[in-house]
Amino acid sequence: MSAANWTFFHPSAFILVGIPGLEAFHVWISIPFCSIYIFSVLGNCLLLAVIKTEPSLHEPMYLFLSMLAVADLVVSTTTLPKILSIFWFADRGIHADACLAQVFLIHSFSTMESGFFAAMAFDRYVAICNPLRHSSLLTSAVIAKIGLVVVIRGAVLLCPHPFLLRRLPYCRGNVIAHTYCEFMALVKLSCADTQGLKAYSLTVAFLTGGLDFILIILSYVLILRTVFQLPSKEARLKSLGTCGSHVCVILVSYTPAFFSFLTHRFGHHVAPCLHIIVANIYVLIPPMMNPVIYGVRTKKIREAVLRVFHLSSPGDAKTGK
Repeated sequence: MSAANWTFFHPSAFILVGIPGLEAFHVWISIPFCSIYIFSVLGNCLLLAVIKTEPSLHEPMYLFLSMLAVADLVVSTTTLPKILSIFWFADRGIHADACLAQVFLIHSFSTMESGFFAAMAFDRYVAICNPLRHSSLLTSAVIAKIGLVVVIRGAVLLCPHPFLLRRLPYCRGNVIAHTYCEFMALVKLSCADTQGLKAYSLTVAFLTGGLDFILIILSYVLILRTVFQLPSKEARLKSLGTCGSHVCVILVSYTPAFFSFLTHRFGHHVAPCLHIIVANIYVLIPPMMNPVIYGVRTKKIREAVLRVFHLSSPGDAKTGK
């Protein structure tokens, strides 16, 4: 279609296709999706309840973990109910305002998740490299301020996205080849010059996820340097063990996030269904795995969960990790 024949319009609703090429399998795909969502909600709610009710878990790492759990719940709940309605009832329509709200919530809370990972890495750095100052540096007030900064950063930097998308003229229809409203998927429907918008999006991505990842790597370089200076192997293993859960959740979260980000902008030859599946993994798997990883690997959380279900006596928790 030539530029002279483009019809510019601002749709009142968009159509979500689901996973292109796999429409016949939507019902079957919905089974693991629904199961993952249920486990995500139950796991994160249980984690929040345990951290709130267990005084021994009122430490920086677990407080940041509770903030991460809230962000995980928002991201998964923003996407999964609509995805399941597409798969089960072929309810593909979504109002334009709801679509833009979904864009903002997904991207802003994903940015907050990245910030909480960086805050947890900073906590591990202080705990291992400056253990005597850990409690004095990371007070409750400081933790609250860090959490507030992460939330404000995610909200402020991502707030322009829905307003900029609303102003775009759409000439390539209102059909989104995706399971949820995603920033770049909407940009591709516009025939206006979106270079400035893409540049802003890339800048925000670098100032949030990219900068957070750099800070996390820097934290762990300093941690490893400190750990390998410890005199005994047992002390080194114990110190590294306190970082194991954090490293696992970072790998689970950042791997699909980076793949999705790169394929959207540079992976023009990647099959659309593969890209969309990875994008769904990004919003589905980390919210389910984060409470599982911390629940399995962290002794204090395991014992607190057991006490909630009256499966252990209070005396069993005297030696926490």
